Amino acid sequence: MIDTPQVIDTGPARATALIRVHCPREELLCTMGRGVRELLDRIRAQGAQPVGPLFTHHLRGPTDSFDCEVGVLVSRPVSRAGHVYPGLWPAMQVARALYRGRYEDLPRAWSALHAWTAAQGLTGTGELWECYITGPEIGSDASAWRTELYLPLCDAVDNVAKNVAAGDCCECA
Repeated sequence: MIDTPQVIDTGPARATALIRVHCPREELLCTMGRGVRELLDRIRAQGAQPVGPLFTHHLRGPTDSFDCEVGVLVSRPVSRAGHVYPGLWPAMQVARALYRGRYEDLPRAWSALHAWTAAQGLTGTGELWECYITGPEIGSDASAWRTELYLPLCDAVDNVAKNVAAGDCCECA
């Protein structure tokens, strides 16, 4: 389900463009699709370019609804436009794992990563980051889809995402 997780530092903070998504589970695909289109259009309209795959920053674990930021690393900082706002992929220490498979099975992948983290005596901040390396755009064989899972760890001093969207961040208890 997931490759063996590793604890890594993500490196220096990098500029992102973000759009907030808050919707019921059954509306996620449609809502996220509209958000991604606006995100990419607004980035390009400002003369910036995506410089990595799309990601989601879950502000809380998904339940019957999603509350997350959809984003992408950008070639230069962007300004607020429409629903799009500037942010950061923060420097953080994370437990990272590569998941291969359908998006519908991501909850099981996250459960496996949480179990591994607990077995290592580590505690997550409550945030979840997913980076979509490959997906349906490469074909219908979901075994070829790759999603990187990032679980920020409380043990690191600066592990609080500080995005421009105002107080939307999780802190270690």
